Amino acid sequence: MPQSSIVVRPDPSDGTPQTPSTRLQAAGLNSAIRLFEQAARTVPLPSAPQPIVIADYGAGTGHNALVPIGAAITELRKRTRPEHSVLVTHTDTPDNDFTALFRTLSEDPGTYLHKGSAIFTSAIGRSFYDQILPSNSVHLGWSAWAILWLGKAPRPVGDHIAVTYSSDAGVRDAYARQAAHDWHEFIAFRGRELCPGGRLVVTTMALADDGDFGYQPLLAAISDTLHELTTDRLVHTDEVERMSLPIVARRAADFTAPFAPSGRFERLSIDQLEVFDAEDRFFNQYRTHNDAKVFGAQWAAFCRFAVFDVFGAALQGDPARRTSFFERLEAGIAARLAARPERIRIPLAQLVLEKRR
Repeated sequence: MPQSSIVVRPDPSDGTPQTPSTRLQAAGLNSAIRLFEQAARTVPLPSAPQPIVIADYGAGTGHNALVPIGAAITELRKRTRPEHSVLVTHTDTPDNDFTALFRTLSEDPGTYLHKGSAIFTSAIGRSFYDQILPSNSVHLGWSAWAILWLGKAPRPVGDHIAVTYSSDAGVRDAYARQAAHDWHEFIAFRGRELCPGGRLVVTTMALADDGDFGYQPLLAAISDTLHELTTDRLVHTDEVERMSLPIVARRAADFTAPFAPSGRFERLSIDQLEVFDAEDRFFNQYRTHNDAKVFGAQWAAFCRFAVFDVFGAALQGDPARRTSFFERLEAGIAARLAARPERIRIPLAQLVLEKRR
């Protein structure tokens, strides 16, 4: 599922986002939403009837964008007349589930379409590693949990599901080059698409200052379960070797590299950049309810939702085996994490990019 975002849903109890069964990434999104609101308060706006354009880069099923875009529209309406139109464009690759996206926008109680009149929505099925919107047309951009997916995987990792933990230096270098290329292309085309003064808020995986990718207990649980399923002959060794995730985490220096030495690139500059550890809400809940099985089940459900399709694509033969594989993999991850609950490190990066006026 390259380029698709890891989806989180609005939490009706406290207004923060959550996964379909959990609240994994809410901590990161809450602070990003505040940055997006601030951007909505400050970006130059067009005169009516030209619409205010908001772009969601890496939309997935749309849930990542409901709360932030709704918050931005609330701020924009403080600066505009109600009849000034707002056009929200959701972008993702052609194989994205756009039916689910439009159902989210029309049926979810938290949809931004309830924020008043003159709000319109559209979608584009093209990779954001190209230019996909007209130059100087976007006033606000949002991208959450999307640019961690590479435009293409250079080659299978082979010895680990995450390239960061591969022992093959050549593989790590190949992925690092692809990650640098993808980031360069992503911001280059956003620099063209943003209006002068426009802003883009990005949230994605990061490498911590000490170089840690994080997620080690989770990745160990996945790897150990895959080994078990190989031993049980539910999957083949060559299939497991193809189950590497085409994802990357970047250091702060990786984000700033295209902007050196002038601090500008395609008229963009980095207004804010922060790398930090997000809270593991599953573990925080575990400390309250002390139910290790719930902790394991929450993380396993997140994995199934976020990355199992990538693993399933490596399977050959009977489609029914895919269902059995998913069930056994989820159960194995849950059991291993429940046997030894521990906080999982989640390094995140948040950026605000601004286009020079």
